[in-house]
Amino acid sequence: MSLGVLNNIAAIYSQNNLNQTQSSLQNTLTQLSSGSRINSGADDAAGLALADGLHANVAALTQSAQNATAGVGLLQTADGALSQVTNLLNRAVTLATQAANGTLNDNQVSSANQEYQNILTEIGNIGSTTNYNGNSVFTNTAKAVFVSDGTSSGATTFNEVVGTLTAGSVGTSAPTGTAAALTNPTPTASTASAGSTATFALGAAANTISGTLSVAVGAGAAVTATFAAGTTLTAAAAQLNAQSTFTGAGLTAAVGTGANANKLIITGPNGSAGTPADATLVVSASTLSDTTPAGTAAGAGVDFTASTIATLSATSATTVLTSLTTAIQNVAYQRGSIGANINQLNAASNVASAASVNLTAAENSIRATNYGQATSDMAKFKVLSQTGIAALSQANSVQQDVLKLLQ
Repeated sequence: MSLGVLNNIAAIYSQNNLNQTQSSLQNTLTQLSSGSRINSGADDAAGLALADGLHANVAALTQSAQNATAGVGLLQTADGALSQVTNLLNRAVTLATQAANGTLNDNQVSSANQEYQNILTEIGNIGSTTNYNGNSVFTNTAKAVFVSDGTSSGATTFNEVVGTLTAGSVGTSAPTGTAAALTNPTPTASTASAGSTATFALGAAANTISGTLSVAVGAGAAVTATFAAGTTLTAAAAQLNAQSTFTGAGLTAAVGTGANANKLIITGPNGSAGTPADATLVVSASTLSDTTPAGTAAGAGVDFTASTIATLSATSATTVLTSLTTAIQNVAYQRGSIGANINQLNAASNVASAASVNLTAAENSIRATNYGQATSDMAKFKVLSQTGIAALSQANSVQQDVLKLLQ
């Protein structure tokens, strides 16, 4: 290499390496002082995106746990109010039992009725004045409790319905299904090439069938099958096809599809060429019912404004007592439903809290500074910085050797 002073190449190399060392040292000191490994998108673009996404999930889950806890508070308020209603009803039971005793005179029964009326009024007051966060509790309106991890697929809404509480509806009754009789179908005419069919159509896919079915082929003996309450069409078809007398008569059962959905279709054998009517199906003596499943909405409670139980007297005492017993059962059912919802929200809160902890740990592993590595890097870059400065100083002094040639 020739000697020259136009460019100090060694100094340029030394300065470039020193700049890189100073940049790395500055980044390491930033990590150590902030506690975060990622302080800008340049540090780790993919890691920053992942960590920020996890942080958003944690924020949503933390608030979701609080949402569920607030929902529990609402339901516990309702449960506490209903416990007082039970106490009032038990007192009313005592009054009705007392009034039914013929040893009381009219004035004493009237006094019992006065307290009975006060109890009914107080039950209504509990229903109208019980609030949570300024909102009425006993409204029979769904209160939405939203739980989410910040994504649409991870969102769940719990619609909590407490029900109403008035003197006209004390407690709630269990939802019930409805049943309607299925009319006997008119089977299609039989031919020599195709059997007759008898179709029983249900009102909806979720409905069930029950009762007795009787069907005969032509003048043959009737085949009878009995379906228990809650039998689905698929189960009904399987039960019929497993019955030897049914298949022995040339009958088959199937559940329709497409335009025949929600239908139980019974098909008979083909008729003979000469007398196809011999294979005509005859449906008789059937008592099939189409049952709609019970809904999710609870029924109304006992109406103490009804004329027969609105007043406690010697003659109405036994009727009132029966209604009070039913009301106590309805309140217990309502509290049981509320308790189940409380447990569900507590579980949702626990799941959200656990997920929040786990995602926080995942975010921390991505974002947090590894102090062991960072301190090692700091020591390395400090040494490189010192050696770089020394090397740059030496590179600058080497150029001065050219002056000796000019002396």
